[in-house]
Amino acid sequence: MEAANEPVNGGSVQIRTENNERRKLPNFLQSVNMKYVKLGYHYLITHLFKLCLVPLMAVLVTEISRLTTDDLYQIWLHLQYNLVAFIFLSALAIFGSTVYIMSRPRSVYLVDYSCYLPPESLQVKYQKFMDHSKLIEDFNESSLEFQRKILERSGLGEETYLPEALHCIPPRPTMMAAREESEQVMFGALDKLFENTKINPRDIGVLVVNCSLFNPTPSLSAMIVNKYKLRGNVKSFNLGGMGCSAGVISIDLAKDMLQVHRNTYAVVVSTENITQNWYFGNKKAMLIPNCLFRVGGSAILLSNKGKDRRRSKYKLVHTVRTHKGAVEKAFNCVYQEQDDNGKTGVSLSKDLMAIAGEALKANITTLGPLVLPISEQILFFMTLVTKKLFNSKLKPYIPDFKLAFDHFCIHAGGRAVIDELEKNLQLSQTHVEASRMTLHRFGNTSSSSIWYELAYIEAKGRMKKGNRVWQIAFGSGFKCNSAVWMALNNVKPSVSSPWEHCIDRYPVKLDF
Repeated sequence: MEAANEPVNGGSVQIRTENNERRKLPNFLQSVNMKYVKLGYHYLITHLFKLCLVPLMAVLVTEISRLTTDDLYQIWLHLQYNLVAFIFLSALAIFGSTVYIMSRPRSVYLVDYSCYLPPESLQVKYQKFMDHSKLIEDFNESSLEFQRKILERSGLGEETYLPEALHCIPPRPTMMAAREESEQVMFGALDKLFENTKINPRDIGVLVVNCSLFNPTPSLSAMIVNKYKLRGNVKSFNLGGMGCSAGVISIDLAKDMLQVHRNTYAVVVSTENITQNWYFGNKKAMLIPNCLFRVGGSAILLSNKGKDRRRSKYKLVHTVRTHKGAVEKAFNCVYQEQDDNGKTGVSLSKDLMAIAGEALKANITTLGPLVLPISEQILFFMTLVTKKLFNSKLKPYIPDFKLAFDHFCIHAGGRAVIDELEKNLQLSQTHVEASRMTLHRFGNTSSSSIWYELAYIEAKGRMKKGNRVWQIAFGSGFKCNSAVWMALNNVKPSVSSPWEHCIDRYPVKLDF
């Protein structure tokens, strides 16, 4: 087939085919011009107050420069004659300032964090996964083929990890094996954290642990208290059943505790347990987690001490939590149950992505006014009013969150989750790179995935002072939760980063 290019008015291009069919290509020049128009509008609105302040300050400086010695003397005499009023207003200002300083929320700093890196012996390649599934003999041919297809399209690589109990033939999903997995992950992450920060575990005032599907007695938080001999009055919490978004919930809880308890540290541990939650049945909706979930965990050290600001990596700016549990479809879309043969697993509904979209919409509706520049809020409001009053078919304006955040840590729940957020939030490949590479290298590590993603951004040397990071995660219930952080310095990767020995290989090209 022959093709000829013909320029047309307006700078666009037409392509003529053998059948004389003409098809216009996009006018890229126009789209680039619109981009700069929008950027110009954004900067104008953002700095409008400053621009208005400049002439006012110029007039004020001019007037002050004209004051003579006699004028200044007259002002002093006026103050002397009104000394009582002056003292009263000064005292009122001092009292108001003191009340504001004492009642304002305490700053919460992220001193450091660590992510657990399992030993290479626990890595599971595609072929090993399929070979073991066949040897277990619990899966029929249809289920094996289904898992193979899910694996190929999942976005997971060949270096993800499964617990030791699932490498055995037959697997041994015992209570002891599940405890061993939790201890390896939690203690592995905490050992690194305490080593890197030089914090004495007895200085910890608040401990929050989240694990959705494994909640033994004594609790996971009690296991940590026992291991590190934390003090007797530590405020410990153990969150269960809250899904992949529980990491942000734990941060929010720790933040609230640090508002109440002065001059202390809080440790947040986010993990999931796979040993006792592997599904050995043939219901396809319950087989998907087998293909996606992998071993991982994180430990985060937070502080409300002013002296820790200098050595901290980030400051917590906002947390926003959204719960759609009042809606039946949302409540049931991620549901632990037994199949017809009594095999326990977690079932994922076909409506999951639609429900996640509704939860995301509700979450960013609350988050937007807190983080978006005024230019985006005006555009959103104007579009909303126009839609209501004049044109009901007008598409709602999607705020540009790239103007509010420099980095995005989207929960690596699966390729579909990342694809949808990339599309709906109009993000670039670079914005979702950390999420895709985390999914490829570590799989879905549940609530800890957002920390592996943050570690990736740091390992790439992209986190600069003043940068804002948006961590967003989805979980059963159904929940969508966000945390916003601001980098206090040019952040370097932590010692023993999970990406330490492999960052040069990433990003990798993904073929779907």
